[in-house]
Amino acid sequence: MSRGFSFPYKQIDGRFRPIIPIGLEGTKAFGYEVLVDSGADICIFHADIGRAIGLVIEKGQRFELGGVTGTERVGYLQKVTLKVGNIAYQTKVGFTDSMRDGAYGMVGQKGFFDRFAIKFDYAERKIVLHKKKWT
Repeated sequence: MSRGFSFPYKQIDGRFRPIIPIGLEGTKAFGYEVLVDSGADICIFHADIGRAIGLVIEKGQRFELGGVTGTERVGYLQKVTLKVGNIAYQTKVGFTDSMRDGAYGMVGQKGFFDRFAIKFDYAERKIVLHKKKWT
């Protein structure tokens, strides 16, 4: 993967966003578009996505999550397989029912930025990922 993966930004309501396709797997697989969010500490997805891949969300490790609004919400950490292009790896991600319906999930620092070198190129409206070496 020396050249990496390149994804175009997605235009939503007149704004361009770094949104990429990923796959999530539990006992079932699900394709999903996510926001690449350098401000997110971990990867967070709507609980319905976790249920769609066969997880019982509430059996995960409970945690509090916040955000720019300062409102604390409950989430649950679960180990899943995350796929980007032809690269698949296991990582812990958070699932919450507190996301509004239709909201994009987010890939963040732990579970994504620790796996890829990421270049945001707003002028070119693309995001480029290069796999980091990990064990």
